[in-house]
Amino acid sequence: MTDETAPAAPQAGPPRGRPAAVAHRGAPFAARENTLPSFRAAVAAGADAVELDVRLTRDGVPVVLHDRTLERLWGHEVALAALTHERLTALAEGVPSLDDALAVTDTVRTLIDLPDPAAVPATVAAVRAADAAERVYYCGGPEAMRRVRAAEPGAELALTWERAAPVRPTLLEELRPRWLNYGFGLLTPELIARAHADGRLVSAWTVDRVRTMRRLAVLGVDAITTNHIARLVSALESSPARGSWGRLVT
Repeated sequence: MTDETAPAAPQAGPPRGRPAAVAHRGAPFAARENTLPSFRAAVAAGADAVELDVRLTRDGVPVVLHDRTLERLWGHEVALAALTHERLTALAEGVPSLDDALAVTDTVRTLIDLPDPAAVPATVAAVRAADAAERVYYCGGPEAMRRVRAAEPGAELALTWERAAPVRPTLLEELRPRWLNYGFGLLTPELIARAHADGRLVSAWTVDRVRTMRRLAVLGVDAITTNHIARLVSALESSPARGSWGRLVT
């Protein structure tokens, strides 16, 4: 998604009346995306939630990586699915396991993006094992969300929707998403109002310009995902926002 001692208890959400600030793959301008330093930087910057991507190694270990291969971030022209977790660690030690990522993000919510639906069972199992189900929610396309719903009936889902056409009522009934997760350019006041009237939250990705952040906040979106989390937190603090997070999320 692109645009321009004992741990503290997870945060319940942003202050009432403003959208949640979601850190896209952590804080990728502070540290390499989808790594533990990136997640720590995002939490330190004030993120309400950290978004991360999960895929599987050849031996079925859920790790945090957006791409199918290691080429773009780690300089190895090899598919993740061809590597065991041990071999992955040898090639790219900075790719964290989902277990390690959940430990670092334990004071905020964690949004798990599932670009590969096949990773769903192992991902849900890892979240359960980490006792993190209460602070984790999931996003992705219909097939990934269908599999999450089957594996974890009570999971909180954010259905990623990349078309201007409304989501089919039958799909909404089947998946029961709490969120509709839109590329920000698709959002209109009417779409946001319709989602809220149906009792759903609206999230926007991936927003990096302050003007757009403030415009979406005023329109009433409930969460904004960004590569510039400190910028977003600052913009929301000074924006006359009227997001519905405080009304609909407890």
